Amino acid sequence: MMNIDYLKRYSDAWNAHDIDKIMSYMSDDCVFDTGGGAQKHGTRFEGFGAVRQRFIDVWNDIPDVYLEGLVHFVQGDNGCSEWIFTGTKADGSTIEIDGCDLFTFENGKIKSKRSYLKNRS
Repeated sequence: MMNIDYLKRYSDAWNAHDIDKIMSYMSDDCVFDTGGGAQKHGTRFEGFGAVRQRFIDVWNDIPDVYLEGLVHFVQGDNGCSEWIFTGTKADGSTIEIDGCDLFTFENGKIKSKRSYLKNRS
């Protein structure tokens, strides 16, 4: 059964930028829906390799990305992590975005991760 400690360890791996550890929490057929994109679900990355590369691309774009203010919830095969996404882009501008990830778990792994962000205007 999934629990809050699982999501805490997953978030710790994100903040450590440890791609192998992060991916150890993901299923082989995982799906990641980004917080933005042309489709209603954002931009979708399907499969272990595609999701892994997308996560690496985030660090290439924002090398000091960090998740702050983490709050986790788990209910059965679903979970949520609230966070403040912070970092510095290559052009020197800083990012601070409130958001959350909604997770679906299957067989003790993250099957899907769907990110939702607050937009600033």
